[in-house]
Amino acid sequence: MALEEKRPPVTPMMIEEEAALRNGSRGLPPGPWAEAAGPRPRTTERHIAVHKRLVLGFAVSILALLAVTMIAVLLSVRFEECGAAAAGPPRSSGNGSLAGAAQQPPGPGQPPGRPEEGARGGEAAEEEEEEEEEEWQRRQELPPWARPRLPRHLRPLHYNLMLSAFMENFTFSGEVNVQLEVHNASRYIVLHAHRMHIEAVRVAEDKLAGEVRVARTFFYPQTQVFVVVLNRSLEVQRSYNLKIIYNALIENELLGFFRSSYVLHGERR
Repeated sequence: MALEEKRPPVTPMMIEEEAALRNGSRGLPPGPWAEAAGPRPRTTERHIAVHKRLVLGFAVSILALLAVTMIAVLLSVRFEECGAAAAGPPRSSGNGSLAGAAQQPPGPGQPPGRPEEGARGGEAAEEEEEEEEEEWQRRQELPPWARPRLPRHLRPLHYNLMLSAFMENFTFSGEVNVQLEVHNASRYIVLHAHRMHIEAVRVAEDKLAGEVRVARTFFYPQTQVFVVVLNRSLEVQRSYNLKIIYNALIENELLGFFRSSYVLHGERR
């Protein structure tokens, strides 16, 4: 006689546990603990999407900032070019002063110049300058005043500079004596100068040899130099003295002889 296998009786608790296992509640009976331990949806993909959006927005803002900066730079350069083209290059006058440079009123006993004479002298000087430039072009060379560096045919040995400042109208007058040594014969003396009014130029070898006559002087604004043209070439291995008397404004910007101010106890000094 076969023995029948005894099975435990099925209780309602067993039925609930089996249903819980099938639903994925880890065999816990229904209740607040089963709900807390139940499976939750994963948020990794959502976080990745949010991070991608943040990175994309940051990249777009950087690109927009770069584009705005480039546009601003291009507009500023274009504005400067238009302003320079509208103003035009400054032209030199017959006495070697730039248009717009510091001009001093005539002193006592000095007759004021006539505009017609100044205009004629300026035109003649410009014609001579153009002829000399054409002569250098025929030689296929740049004139000494159009080169980026000063010519080396002259060597300065000593400077003697005197300045007088006038704080009432922020102007100054100056006199400079330069001892020059000639390495190569030339009738041109080129030196840096800008925004000045030249009153007188003298070139002399010594007291016995006398003065070397100056044919004319002019400014060349492109390289900011002042050119002295002599009637004859300076001789090699000799020394000469160049004397220039000039006046100009004490500038209100960081250029040349300039001025600045400060405030102390509410007073500008």
